[in-house]
Amino acid sequence: MLKIPLSCGLLLLSAHSPLLWAETTAQAAPERNALGELIETTVEDWGERVPQLLPAQSDRATVPPQTETEDATKLDQHHGKWRRRIDTWAHGIDDWFGEPDPDRPASANVRLMLDQTWSEHEGYHVKPRIRGRIKLPTLERRFSVVFGDDSLDDQLATSSQLQDNHSAVNSDKRYDARNTRESNQSLALRWSKGMKNIGVDTDLDLGVRSGDDVYVRAKASKDWRIAEHVTTRAEQIYRYGIDSKHYVRSNFEIKHQRDGQPFIANQVDLTYADDDQDAGISWGNTVLREHQFFKGNRMSYGISASGSSKKSHFNSYGPFVSWRQPFLRDWFFVQADVNYKNNRDEDRDHEIGTFVRLEAIF
Repeated sequence: MLKIPLSCGLLLLSAHSPLLWAETTAQAAPERNALGELIETTVEDWGERVPQLLPAQSDRATVPPQTETEDATKLDQHHGKWRRRIDTWAHGIDDWFGEPDPDRPASANVRLMLDQTWSEHEGYHVKPRIRGRIKLPTLERRFSVVFGDDSLDDQLATSSQLQDNHSAVNSDKRYDARNTRESNQSLALRWSKGMKNIGVDTDLDLGVRSGDDVYVRAKASKDWRIAEHVTTRAEQIYRYGIDSKHYVRSNFEIKHQRDGQPFIANQVDLTYADDDQDAGISWGNTVLREHQFFKGNRMSYGISASGSSKKSHFNSYGPFVSWRQPFLRDWFFVQADVNYKNNRDEDRDHEIGTFVRLEAIF
């Protein structure tokens, strides 16, 4: 019989309530409510008082499109070669499951990342990461194959900080080959379905991670609007692995944005993992403002905090600033984060930390 730890069960129940509330609001179909209007009024009043010192929002392209640079250099040629090879693999896999439709070909996208972190106490560390998805249209467009570092799917898609609030370096090595290999060894078949009547999107994964950890993973997410310019998103993730056992994560975001304006958001997450029972239920909270000065650009700044139920309830807090942009090509991105945080669990005062990601998209 499958036994669910008390902390895991409580987190599942408490995190399920936003989705239930979302279902209720979807059935009642209210476009506005008092809380949404209060948030909208407060944020807009605050925004009017803040001097607009930064440039206006823009979607102007600053790098040439891939169609113009595919044969420009050897690097561009190699990128195009691998992109076509990945599409060929996708078509081959799709052919296993039935007769492909020429009008609905299989497609794939792959992200290659090189993450680098530095702080005075932890020093410099580097970690390569990969994440990919192959869509299989022969299976009614509901199935896909996902592979690589599955932890990248746990954060909100709109999360500005690439470093998770709970992430920590657990190795003295600058490059931990074993950890990198295990993190990138996830492979799963994903079934995706949207419940149109309540607006909830669901993913169900069955696969293997870290080499031999057979697992099943379920994710439900819901977006809804509570005022003209205020939206919210709730995500609930549950995974059970033969080796890793229970893992639960809840994400919740409330965001204010007018058309053509930067947005302000509050993002909250709760996490429980059998692999880290000493921490109990971990939490993180980030308040941020994000701008886009040109296409593919993202500049954000704010304050983040984190803690856990069994260690320091309020372990870390501090400001951060983040910048992301395409560099020379529309398929290559650079992002740099700078933060100033403490760590009470490790008895560390506030210190500067940096995080840099180089990312190529195929």
